Amino acid sequence: MVLATAVEADDAVLSCMFASRYMQTPLPKFQLPERSIPKDAAYQIINDELMLDGNPRLNLASFVTTWMEPECDKLMMSAINKNYVDMDEYPVTTDLQNRCVNMIARLFHAEVEDGDQAVGVATVGSSEAIMLAGLAFKRKWQNKMKANGKPYDKPNLVTGSNVQVCWEKFARYFEVELKEVKLTEDYYVMNPKKAVEMVDENTICVCAILGSTYNGEFEDVKTLNDLLLQKNEKTGWDTPIHVDAASGGFVAPFIYPDLEWDFRLPLVRSINVSGHKYGLVYAGVGWVVWRSKKDLPEELIFHINYLGADQPTFTLNFSKGASQIIGQYYQLIRLGFEGYKLIMENCRANARYLTEILEKTGRFKILSKDVGVPVVAFSLKDKSLGHDEYEISDHLRKFGWVVPAYTMAPDAQNVLLLRVVVREDFSRTLAERLAQNIEQVLQELEAVHAQINTVVKEILITENENDEVGAKENSKKIHDKRRRGRHARHPDSVDKTKGIC
Repeated sequence: MVLATAVEADDAVLSCMFASRYMQTPLPKFQLPERSIPKDAAYQIINDELMLDGNPRLNLASFVTTWMEPECDKLMMSAINKNYVDMDEYPVTTDLQNRCVNMIARLFHAEVEDGDQAVGVATVGSSEAIMLAGLAFKRKWQNKMKANGKPYDKPNLVTGSNVQVCWEKFARYFEVELKEVKLTEDYYVMNPKKAVEMVDENTICVCAILGSTYNGEFEDVKTLNDLLLQKNEKTGWDTPIHVDAASGGFVAPFIYPDLEWDFRLPLVRSINVSGHKYGLVYAGVGWVVWRSKKDLPEELIFHINYLGADQPTFTLNFSKGASQIIGQYYQLIRLGFEGYKLIMENCRANARYLTEILEKTGRFKILSKDVGVPVVAFSLKDKSLGHDEYEISDHLRKFGWVVPAYTMAPDAQNVLLLRVVVREDFSRTLAERLAQNIEQVLQELEAVHAQINTVVKEILITENENDEVGAKENSKKIHDKRRRGRHARHPDSVDKTKGIC
């Protein structure tokens, strides 16, 4: 009996993962390992290393959805092995995508008759959606210029300098000149008047952003449309508008229904929106919809007949998972207009609550707007302090928060700010906790820099009692070194090739 117990104990030890030899074996990083390892060992080793990642729900840098209902999680996991592109094998999934396109296009007031299929497609985020919209504009412009016997080799696109990096990718990859309206230190989005002034005969479209990445502000699409209509009438051109509603497309219809930014404006021909942002789906789904069939050149569309009927397809990507499309359809029918409206109202209320707390400290200038995406963008009022926004961002990480610090887009790079994205799962309680932690960080930084300044002064007095000029120079050197140390991990200007999402 004792022997049997001992054997059982030995077996238990041998089967214990943390008693196995795999716990002392370094992970392969460059070459495929020669030998296999048990599945539970592979799981445990990878799972342990992933613990060092941040908590997605405390990542306030990202607009991307980090929570969905368990029922939707179950649906998405059940479809994780479905390749969406296999339309003949998964016709129901294709139908769900078409239903989503119909709902989103009508939400944006597209020109679609009752019972007709809207023109649009699911994409891998708004980046692919923007590529497709840009290609449609370029091809339509080329066809028009060819028909008129004019050169068609120098297309351009007008945007604000605050556009997301995917617009720069489109311009570079598809050889389109990018004309950027620069920001100013008192105007952080594209100025519609300046944008229209940049338009010429070679402009394929003007891009307006509904929800700037930098401060959540909506650009004035209505004014842009009106000014561009006047220019088109005067010149005989037909320069259209694309609205990049990646962040704001699932916000504005529900809490700003009277705001005219979508297909209610005649020059808006296409709109992209991110399902994985305020569409409330996990990362990996975006949408692009067109005003009508005539706005998407037929030569860009491929046709398949796997389903026994004509199925148009227009994507850059081929294979992709079906889970996110199913998740989007779940959210649309589960929440409906009422549910989305309530969630967006909650996000707006919590953003305003956090804004009020930060304003009451007297330390911050609020750079986000009342009308816009539920984002709180703010910067320090006193620029003479020993600390800056980068240090606040760094110190908040010890509480688990990821709050990015960055500079505005050109030509407002001198503006340094912090940004909190208020998502569905950012509750009032979390807003209160974040505000408390920001106050703690400020007090700690002020105390630390007060001590540093005291020590610096004592050293300078001792070393330079009779050399006032030398004292000032040494003081400047010390402060410059401190600043360089703070900014070593934070560039002074935004490198949009890295993106801010």
